[in-house]
Amino acid sequence: MKKIIYIANSRIPTEKAHGIQIMKMCQAFAKIGNKVTLVLPRRRNPIIADPFEYYVVSQSFNIIKLPTIDLVFLGKIGFLIQSLSFAISAFIFLLFQKADVVYARDELALFLLSLNGKRFVWETHTPKNNFISRRVTHRAVSVVAITKSLGEFYAKLGVPENKILIAPDGVDLEQFNISDTKEGARKKLGLPVQEKIILYAGHLYAWKGVDILALAAPLLPENTNVIFIGGTEKDIKAFKSKYGSTKNVRILGKKPYGQMPLYMRAADVLVIPNSAKDDVSRLYTSPMKLFEYMASGTPIVASDLPSVREILDDSMAYFFKPDDERSLKESINKVLASEKNLNNSVDKAKEYSWDNRAIKVIELLK
Repeated sequence: MKKIIYIANSRIPTEKAHGIQIMKMCQAFAKIGNKVTLVLPRRRNPIIADPFEYYVVSQSFNIIKLPTIDLVFLGKIGFLIQSLSFAISAFIFLLFQKADVVYARDELALFLLSLNGKRFVWETHTPKNNFISRRVTHRAVSVVAITKSLGEFYAKLGVPENKILIAPDGVDLEQFNISDTKEGARKKLGLPVQEKIILYAGHLYAWKGVDILALAAPLLPENTNVIFIGGTEKDIKAFKSKYGSTKNVRILGKKPYGQMPLYMRAADVLVIPNSAKDDVSRLYTSPMKLFEYMASGTPIVASDLPSVREILDDSMAYFFKPDDERSLKESINKVLASEKNLNNSVDKAKEYSWDNRAIKVIELLK
């Protein structure tokens, strides 16, 4: 058994996807026999729900919140002040803690930690080449990269390949193993039983390709609903102003995370419309929705991008040309017209459980 302290400069619960990943990984580390403490900043939070209930996670680890100067509302300068204050709090906290390893996604906290000799693992989600990231990669026991392209980026910067673990995001298989039929899920959620449903679940950022899906909506057959779930309040409002009047577009906003298996089961098609215009989208992202889509067993239509092809192939999804609403429309129509369900993704999803991901990280530390 290892004692793991997970440092996360995050407001949890949060409407952003990283909150799911952090909580699920802490649960997975604990489930495979480790003692886990999640260390968070003490910040104002409009989401008052218990984090364990919010993320459907067992109370198998501890959560500690440290003092921080919460000025995030001021923008970039405020965020920098908050990040630095949390990094200092975490550094002081760890001076009095014994741990086999510190795990974090926040390089600023690890940069300070590199000064006191503690073992740590850095999980990185974007390519960074600056003084802080170079120091962190040099001192880290391991660098966990979520895609092959990201691992290659750091290898080119001189990080030894045996120190880099490629570990895509994952899925809670038990949570998405539900018995509800498509019709039953629709009735529970108040969705139309007889019409076709195309679903997107996630943030409404431009690089996620949501505009292309919205533009494809009016090109689809009658009685086809294109449903968007997720986004921040600000982004939901802006998206509604652009596409809320489109006849077959339904923008439902945020929904409880625990309902997502039902929404995915209720759909005829699940869409990953990521743009090719952004390198993060094209090369470096590992969207959690992808693995949840796979586990749901509902047919998937996805942008033909290296970041997606790293996980899916033609036996698991229908692909379309990124940033092309007509190509997206054609792929959706193929699914709706086909009697063949490319359900190989369900078996493949088993490789990407959070438990398996945690095991890989722990194995690397031996």
